[in-house]
Amino acid sequence: MVNTLFKGVRCLECGEERTAQLFPAACPSCDGAWTDAVNDLSSLPANWPKRVAKRPTNLWRYQELLPFVPDTGMVSFNEGWTPLLRAENLQEELGHAHIWIKDERQNPTGSFKDRQAALTVNALKANGVDEVVLASAGNAAAAYAAYCAKAGIKLWVFLTSSVPSEKMRELALYGAEVVKVTGTYDQAKKVAANFAAHRGIYCDAGAKAIANKESMKTVAFEIVEQLDWQAPDWYIQAVSGGLGPIGVLKGFKELFEAKIIDRVPKIGVVQVDGCAPMVQAWEQGLADANAIVPDTLITVLGTGDPGMGYQILKEANDQYGGAMVSVGDGDAFRTMRRLARIEGMSVEPAASVAFAGFEKLLAQNFIDPEESVVINCSGHTFSAEKHALEDRYIIELDLGDSETKSNSPLELSDAIRELDEQVTSIVVVDDNPQDCRLIRKLLQRYKRYRIFEAYSGAEGIDLIKQRQPQLVILDLRLPDMDGFSILEELKSDERTKEIPAIIISGLDLDPDQQEALRGNAQSVWQKGNFDARQLVDYVVELLGDEAELVSDPTPQEQNKKLISDFGLEKHPKVLVIDDNVWDSRLMRRLLEIRQRFEVIETHSARTGLNAAREVAPDIIILDLVLPDIRGEEVLKELRTQKETAHIPVIIVSAKELDPQMRAELHKNAESVWPKDGLDRNNLVTHVEAVLEMERNS
Repeated sequence: MVNTLFKGVRCLECGEERTAQLFPAACPSCDGAWTDAVNDLSSLPANWPKRVAKRPTNLWRYQELLPFVPDTGMVSFNEGWTPLLRAENLQEELGHAHIWIKDERQNPTGSFKDRQAALTVNALKANGVDEVVLASAGNAAAAYAAYCAKAGIKLWVFLTSSVPSEKMRELALYGAEVVKVTGTYDQAKKVAANFAAHRGIYCDAGAKAIANKESMKTVAFEIVEQLDWQAPDWYIQAVSGGLGPIGVLKGFKELFEAKIIDRVPKIGVVQVDGCAPMVQAWEQGLADANAIVPDTLITVLGTGDPGMGYQILKEANDQYGGAMVSVGDGDAFRTMRRLARIEGMSVEPAASVAFAGFEKLLAQNFIDPEESVVINCSGHTFSAEKHALEDRYIIELDLGDSETKSNSPLELSDAIRELDEQVTSIVVVDDNPQDCRLIRKLLQRYKRYRIFEAYSGAEGIDLIKQRQPQLVILDLRLPDMDGFSILEELKSDERTKEIPAIIISGLDLDPDQQEALRGNAQSVWQKGNFDARQLVDYVVELLGDEAELVSDPTPQEQNKKLISDFGLEKHPKVLVIDDNVWDSRLMRRLLEIRQRFEVIETHSARTGLNAAREVAPDIIILDLVLPDIRGEEVLKELRTQKETAHIPVIIVSAKELDPQMRAELHKNAESVWPKDGLDRNNLVTHVEAVLEMERNS
């Protein structure tokens, strides 16, 4: 094992040095939070480049200049050592002969933030940290979610509401707790920090933190090694808070100090016009950047208050050369399309900002014709399975429109209190979706608890282990395994054995079964034989809380009737005919969440037609692209059959329709909806309206 040369910590605000600590407290002299690692570069072997060349191709090959390298149990996806590509087509189009692209899309979760997550999460794991809070604009969240999942660390991610929902669902897939804050990214960071302090959890400090900046040095190390241990003239990156280029700059400076390269490259800082506090300050020659409120569609670059990050990058520009420019959202999107067209590279908008900025630097003659340029392609266009998870995994926290209001101590305190309630989660395991929904609605009428639902034993166990809820509500009759077996497995696992469980079941228990539950379940409730408010009071008391209404209450008698009528009401039947299993499952969940529908899924035209005749649905939702018969023909057959001619049909399909085709469909269908950009709430409201008209006709 090679020893790290990490020897101390320097406060960037007052310059005081102290002993090496990877996660140091605030500076004892000035209370500053911006820190830097000090490395003993004089001890770096003269043949270090040759030693490095013999090591595995990942970021850990530079271990002497990293502040931490795990001895055992490393959490790694082979991050780092991303390609350095010659952009030949871009060179020809822009008339500049020396352009390289550092392709960070090839990291495990598709962005350069994997470097940060790899180093930080490994260090936290080694220090016994099992819970982390992170505020992120997107990419860091995905990286931390993946690495924390593998490390067994619980992650709380605070995102703004402008982050695409697909990105949020991607995080939930990893098991992260996602808090959606209606406000700016800087406000989300403040709430995250307060939440972490309130609960005593480690909070990632972004560009202030040592591990984060040190991880980004590896980008510089790789570039230099890939250029045969030569430094480029320019390094260009899109900037939000500045962590990436700050860390990369430090890597170049260390290689220069160690006499491995002959110069520190010029840093090109690129921001978007709608969030360019660094560029505005640099153009005016200011020592500090004034905070602004972001106004950009490229949300991952939405840091309005860069703090000391600007000072570090301005100092580098003053000392080594370089420049700061901003580009419009439209420029970024056009560049994104051009990169795909001429270089075959699909990049995220934030990465295209760097390329658009490079073009502006060329046009303004900041870059000389013979200077070599490396552009950081920071991330890939993301993909997330839209239909695997739904918004129940997202905690929403509305800070209001007023920045002053949202940043006041009182408002933040109220927000933390609200979060305390919302982060209390309950998993309901019952194979009857209607019973699950009833329990969820009943509890959420009084408290803002998050209720997660599972409809089988295996799904329930997996969900409980992943979400680590404060309470489990369990039915004893399930299709794949009984509730007794589920309890036994939960109690045998260190992660879940202390989670209390309540039984709500229609099963008549014999003495042996009652004995089996004793000690494993907090209480047993018979379906149809208890008062609804009594259950709520019991749950709230068990969770150490107080019940209060969060919406207009349903009368207690009505709640009692709903409980007693478990599974007995007649629900409208909805037949979904869609060969895409995920789409049909999403449709089913949408309808079951909003109303107590009975949803039947079929995945071919023929099975759908048979089901329409056999189950007599109240409404049909039909896709047009089916494997055996075209949806248009299915619609005609439905209309010609006596048993199905009267059933209303709604078309939901990704098929492109010209006006004539759409008009033809409207003759036999109630409405036609595109899958792409589907407004789910409006669709469900429309389904309800169609059924209401049918009932009244």
